[in-house]
Amino acid sequence: MSARPGSATPIYLDYAATSPVREEVVAEMLGCLGKDGAFANPSSTHALGRAAARIVAQAKVRIAARIGADPDGLVFTSGATEANNLALVGVLGASRARRHLVTTLIEHKSVLDCARALEAKGTEVTYVRCGPDGIVDPDALERAIRPDTALVSVMHVNNETGMIQPIAEIASRCRAREIPLHVDAAQAVGKIPVDLRALGVDLCSLTAHKVGGPKGVGALWIRPGISIEPMLHGGEQQRGLRPGTLPTHQIAGMGKAFELADPEVEGPHLADLRRRLRDALAEIDDVHVNGDFDRGAPHILNVAFPGVDGEALRFALRGLAVSAGSACMADSPEASHVLSTMGLSDAAALASIRFSFGPTTTADEIDTAARLIAEAVPRLRRLALGAPAWCRELRSGRATGPGGLR
Repeated sequence: MSARPGSATPIYLDYAATSPVREEVVAEMLGCLGKDGAFANPSSTHALGRAAARIVAQAKVRIAARIGADPDGLVFTSGATEANNLALVGVLGASRARRHLVTTLIEHKSVLDCARALEAKGTEVTYVRCGPDGIVDPDALERAIRPDTALVSVMHVNNETGMIQPIAEIASRCRAREIPLHVDAAQAVGKIPVDLRALGVDLCSLTAHKVGGPKGVGALWIRPGISIEPMLHGGEQQRGLRPGTLPTHQIAGMGKAFELADPEVEGPHLADLRRRLRDALAEIDDVHVNGDFDRGAPHILNVAFPGVDGEALRFALRGLAVSAGSACMADSPEASHVLSTMGLSDAAALASIRFSFGPTTTADEIDTAARLIAEAVPRLRRLALGAPAWCRELRSGRATGPGGLR
């Protein structure tokens, strides 16, 4: 993943968007594509179908072990986006008396856009803000709950800032009010411990490709007793909640990826990289971490570079594969809705970059990235402010100083 001298391959620091498929996962998937029976339809009742069904069952056990849950509660989907939609649309669709949804303004677009679609069909939605630190206050969320609330939906780890939300506290408030809680854990698995039993979560969205698994497969875990109305129709697979022939090879790959994505093993390495980059960027004047650094997941660092045009900075950093935020918003010229909710101006939000790391990211890559950034930011600020005046300030020493990273 490293950018080599003379190479066009950038250093990959965009693991929050997707991750390379692990070699062990590739081997697991290939084993399902041969002629030994694993290729069969796992819904078939003959011997080959039962062999494929056993592979699916093994994957369920692996996934459930990683999230501290009952494997029977897993319903496979095409990814976390579909899982989020199934959770929101499914619970609201099954609810007749309660037609109110509570979520937050910092959710992934697959939750926010789904909530707005539900609003257009008559569901009332309350959107809870986060604080300037990017953390949702459980008290504020509890105040949003009404007698007719059918569901609360809060992500575990924010995909743009990496801020870890107080899920256990939120779940406790929801449980006291007998309201089911849905959690999008796409960015949490493999980075921080996830134990759905201990947390008290009722529904949980998962995806494979954030943890070295294949794209195109995810799951929604549903606690027994939660009523869900299916979005798709056409078969009885997965208890009729998500019909269609199961992609055995994709599911096997997800199971293997979840088995390998151990936060106790990989978390300390990711945390060291995050701290290393934060400390290196502190040498640049007027640079700020977006969110509370100490309450963030170990694999994401979102940094604002005031006085720099964000698009110009990303262009100048062609040796780095980074993003301005969520990959699903890459084509949007608007400022991040997450950073705006935290109180950043459009200019500051647009001048922010998300760095995200994976198990194969090295300290040398972090050092190279920091060097490239340290070279680019002052140059772009000179261009933005006017070279003659800026150069005079540099010569006088007024434009230098200790790092402003906090």
